[in-house]
Amino acid sequence: MDELSLVGADGIRLVASVAGSIERPAILLAHGGGQTRHAWGNTMKALCNRGYRAIALDLRGHGDSDWSEHGRYELDAFADDLITVARCLGQPPAVVGASLGGLAALIAEGEKAAGTFSCLTLVDVTPRMEMAGINRVVGFMTAHVQKGFKSIDEAADVIAAYLPNRERRRNLSGLAKNLRLGSDGRYRWHWDPRFITNVQPPEQERRFDRLENAARRVGCPVHLVRGGMSDLVSEEVTKAFLKLVPHASYSNVVDAGHMVVGDQNDHFSEAVLGFLETRYPPK
Repeated sequence: MDELSLVGADGIRLVASVAGSIERPAILLAHGGGQTRHAWGNTMKALCNRGYRAIALDLRGHGDSDWSEHGRYELDAFADDLITVARCLGQPPAVVGASLGGLAALIAEGEKAAGTFSCLTLVDVTPRMEMAGINRVVGFMTAHVQKGFKSIDEAADVIAAYLPNRERRRNLSGLAKNLRLGSDGRYRWHWDPRFITNVQPPEQERRFDRLENAARRVGCPVHLVRGGMSDLVSEEVTKAFLKLVPHASYSNVVDAGHMVVGDQNDHFSEAVLGFLETRYPPK
């Protein structure tokens, strides 16, 4: 697996992991808020084994990508980055976006630049979601943003409490990639705290309306992958989305929550590949 340095919409440096030959159809992977490109490790292997080139991007302010000098972390900034990166790849790639990455891809394709992507997979995210789930995610991300953790083990305990249906990590090497060690000896999430503290979210109903309008205008093939136990994308929300985007395909990964990629990676990867091999087949 190689590392690639890319340039975002306003000149920001973005880092990606790349696997697979450049001649293969490209799959652009955009992680959720607070994650890094390493969340896609097993999925990248599955994509490569089936004839694709996988590009897993660290979104601005996350992982090894640069922090925005002016604290630009609104949804438009992430969408503009995806458009810029996609255009650097030549032929429009397929995009698989989880949570924040999915919303950014939806705005990119449905509002800003139609034709940016060959097809769009949304991972447990829809234009309108359950507020209780949204508040739970935001609460988890803000809880330790300033003080951090005294050790990687403490961070693992916090994650285990947040994800009670998933077994606590025993090998913490993967978790270490999601943390950075500060000069005070404490570990903090591997993203710019301004991603949470500086951005004032828009009035939620207005944001929902904007995302729904973008979804209506998406003309490329669309695939929704839902975690069957998700507290953000409920069955009711799913039905509303499939009515809004009637040409969309749908996969339900039964024993997974919002973190579908990590909860049931094998089932998730097969669902993604089942859609891609039909709508965006490898050469």
